[in-house]
Amino acid sequence: MRAIRFEQTGGPEVLKLVELETPKPAAGQVLVRHEAIGINFIDTYQRSGLYPVRLPSGLGSEAAGVVEALGEGVTRFEAGDPIAYAGGALGAYADHAVVAADRAVKIPPGVDARIAAAALLKGMTVEFLLRRCHTVQSGETILVHAAAGGVGQIMVQWAKAIGAVVIATVGSEPKAARARELGADHVILYREQDVAAEVRRITDGKGVPVAYDSVGKDTFEGTLASLARRGLFVSFGNASGPAPPVEPARLMRAGSLFFTRPTMGDYVATTAELDESSGALFELIASGQLRIEIGQTFPLAEARRAHEALESRATIGASLLIP
Repeated sequence: MRAIRFEQTGGPEVLKLVELETPKPAAGQVLVRHEAIGINFIDTYQRSGLYPVRLPSGLGSEAAGVVEALGEGVTRFEAGDPIAYAGGALGAYADHAVVAADRAVKIPPGVDARIAAAALLKGMTVEFLLRRCHTVQSGETILVHAAAGGVGQIMVQWAKAIGAVVIATVGSEPKAARARELGADHVILYREQDVAAEVRRITDGKGVPVAYDSVGKDTFEGTLASLARRGLFVSFGNASGPAPPVEPARLMRAGSLFFTRPTMGDYVATTAELDESSGALFELIASGQLRIEIGQTFPLAEARRAHEALESRATIGASLLIP
């Protein structure tokens, strides 16, 4: 089978297409023939060395396809089942992968494999951020950065389905138009406008009870200054580089703020949590309240070009590799 590997960390140029033997599923595993592979910002962090991995390494942790073979003891799936997974060992950038059966989910009828691959990791991320990291309430005003990105587009729509008021930030006018199409109530161009000043204006000086920041370094100060008293800063990405350290006393001085750096693995740690989170996502997709935009696709062999596009902020919506 073909797979993308890298032997040293660095820019997109370290990604190489190689031929490997197709793996066989061990006990408790399934072999998946990929039909679509999700591309996520965490992949660039691992490739660059920001998130260390053991080298040489595969890349990617999200894909959808068909079960081709079952390991001993697997009863959760049958050969031929449509399947998707997100998380676990790296190696999704490949024609096939073996995954733990208890860390994968069956794709429900009516959901295309490409939609599942584009939505699962990002959608479950949004699920735990909006429903469990902070339980967003109808009528509550929230701040969502990078609202035209893969996670941001899902977050805006899901928050609107809950009934929240969404203040979205984006980096360009075309992305602002997209955020409005998705239902954002207010849109801020964070490169041109003072985010905190705009948030205070929109909220009559109060600030927001929760802010979701996947951008990192470039938006950190604006996010911190946008929070209401006892507000929650949810930092879950580094698109512009890592956020700076947070001095505890600064949170106190800014209004007894809360700061968290969550990861999806701690919110879908059990199979039951995985099924609940993915089930909520697929239900919202089936209801029509959540539309998944696949903004761009790339052949598996062009993973380097995909990473270049992602890191240059040239993408809108989700990106996929197609084997």
